[in-house]
Amino acid sequence: MGKIERNYETAKECFEEYGVDTDLVLEQMEDVPISVHCWQIDDLTGFEDFHARLTGGIAATGNMGGKPKDQTEYFGQLGAALKLIPGKLKIAAHAVYLDNKGKKIDRDQIETQHFTKWVDFARERGMGLDFNPTYFSHEKSEDGFTLSSADPAVREFWIEHGRRCRRIGEYFGRETGTLCITNHWIPDGYKDITIDKLSPRQRLKESLDAIFEEALDRGHCMDSLESKLFGLGSESYVTGSHEFYTNYCTETKKAILCMDAGHFHPTESVAAKISSYIAFGQELMLHVSRPVRWDSDHVVIVDEETMAIMEEIVRCGALKRVHIGLDFFDASIRRGEATAIGGRAAKTALLKAMLQPAELLRQAEDAGDYTRRLALLEEIKLLPYGFVWEMYCERNNCPVSICT
Repeated sequence: MGKIERNYETAKECFEEYGVDTDLVLEQMEDVPISVHCWQIDDLTGFEDFHARLTGGIAATGNMGGKPKDQTEYFGQLGAALKLIPGKLKIAAHAVYLDNKGKKIDRDQIETQHFTKWVDFARERGMGLDFNPTYFSHEKSEDGFTLSSADPAVREFWIEHGRRCRRIGEYFGRETGTLCITNHWIPDGYKDITIDKLSPRQRLKESLDAIFEEALDRGHCMDSLESKLFGLGSESYVTGSHEFYTNYCTETKKAILCMDAGHFHPTESVAAKISSYIAFGQELMLHVSRPVRWDSDHVVIVDEETMAIMEEIVRCGALKRVHIGLDFFDASIRRGEATAIGGRAAKTALLKAMLQPAELLRQAEDAGDYTRRLALLEEIKLLPYGFVWEMYCERNNCPVSICT
């Protein structure tokens, strides 16, 4: 018996004392995919133009070398990063990562044929795909408005982009055999004091209705809407706020809500919001990120908020109703390894949450024994989670450490 097996047997005994079956947890982990975003690899510039300038309040900071110069380099780096993340994965692509074969193909003209490389890439690895329309970094988003623009021609351009992206999402789901979530985020908003906050939201509602008018196969695809508190250039007003999308999703049932950990006030917790939606039978999409200073999109680590998010999903019994995706990009460190670090951290936090003795904790709480509840929460911090993580990596043919 090797070191990993010996350590795992020790851990198994420790967790059994708290009523936790580590073998069962490792089995259950294989049913929960983490959606790894494609844009950490190249700072979200995509394939339209490898020298494109990001707009819409988005910026990747840092000048670390090694950014891919073409699609071959890009897919090579992404593939290498994914090999370092154990367990079930999906890949989240953005619309700007199309294979245009050197031709100018505008956003309202993209088709499934431009994304066959992604399907081939995912199939080779037995992974599913998620998708994201790119409503930014374009001349028709330069004034800060897309789907809520006062210009009907601009709105129609982006509506058509959204429609085509939904069809690509359905294509991804059909071809990979895994549900594809097409996540819509727009940068729309005003930099300064805003008088008419209602009209842009009414236009956004009409635009979304038009995008979602076409019925697609919900067995293959689903849409989500991602809110934001404010952005660079939209500090005073964002059309697609958390409240707006919550109401839209609840009222129309045409999409599910996406919450990004960096898109709220610094003292707000995404974890604290999850149960409110689960209580009403809703599904959720999450973008797990690390906001060191609000929406700074640092690489995910096993910090308090990431742990709280995973704990809440597990404690709500919502592993099938909450879809977990990542969203960060840091150009100050090696991009591929950053992708792996963030993916592994999300998986680590999820594994730790699933290994917690939820039943014991709930019993203490239901009995009103809050002293025992607190004592247990402190005790379980010292359990050998790392030994179970090592076995998880071993069973998935993944390196235990990426530092050696």
